Amino acid sequence: MPAWDPDVYSRYRAYRDRPALDLMLKIPRDLDPREIWDLGCGLGEHAALLAARHPGAAVHGLDSSPRMLERARGQGADVDWVLGDIDTWRPDVPPDLIFTNAALQWLDDHQTLFSRLLTSLAPGGVLACQIPQVEDAGWRRSLRDVAAGGPWAGKLASLDGVRQGHDPRAYHDWLSPLASDLDVWVTTYVHALEGEDPIVDWTSGTSLRPYLERLEPGDETAAFLAAWRERLAAEYPRREDGITLLPFTRMFVVARV
Repeated sequence: MPAWDPDVYSRYRAYRDRPALDLMLKIPRDLDPREIWDLGCGLGEHAALLAARHPGAAVHGLDSSPRMLERARGQGADVDWVLGDIDTWRPDVPPDLIFTNAALQWLDDHQTLFSRLLTSLAPGGVLACQIPQVEDAGWRRSLRDVAAGGPWAGKLASLDGVRQGHDPRAYHDWLSPLASDLDVWVTTYVHALEGEDPIVDWTSGTSLRPYLERLEPGDETAAFLAAWRERLAAEYPRREDGITLLPFTRMFVVARV
């Protein structure tokens, strides 16, 4: 996974918060969790919100970024902040709720991963997950094309980024034998972004970071971004009102054992 910059990541906080809040609204209302994990908790806002909603629960926030967890601890929420990786995470106590927002797309083998998460739950427990579906997005294709077509191609050829996505129906097929109740859906949000380079800004805290970490600061990075900006200007033109519209698709899974 790339290194995270909390300030850049939080720049579009309102847009990133909305899917997490939409996901929370789908958690069954009769669930009274005593053990909650937020996997890939990032800046910790959602773990803090879960702690406020369930004051009787032990809430844990797991993230692989020390910088993100440092910011999360500053919130003063009653949350156990844990530095660790989702792919090696194994809870000591079966959780009643596993919440994970925009994190699992960085991990491989979703069939095994999702099955492991679901079977780690306590009886009646819930897995609530949101994953960006960006593999076939136009901006993502153009980013890959630019990476493969310039003098930097050798540096970026083996880039380890967001994993190949799956048809949402595959998640239903994987999880339905393990779940007593299952809901899988997809939502496309149309974000109205302001600024000269809003898609570059949007991705600079997430998808773009692995590319920038491979490139030399200065001329090489500037040339790479200029080439991508040229593609983005053609495919996502800035409107007369100064707004750039960015459709962004996300998949949601709420499964109960």
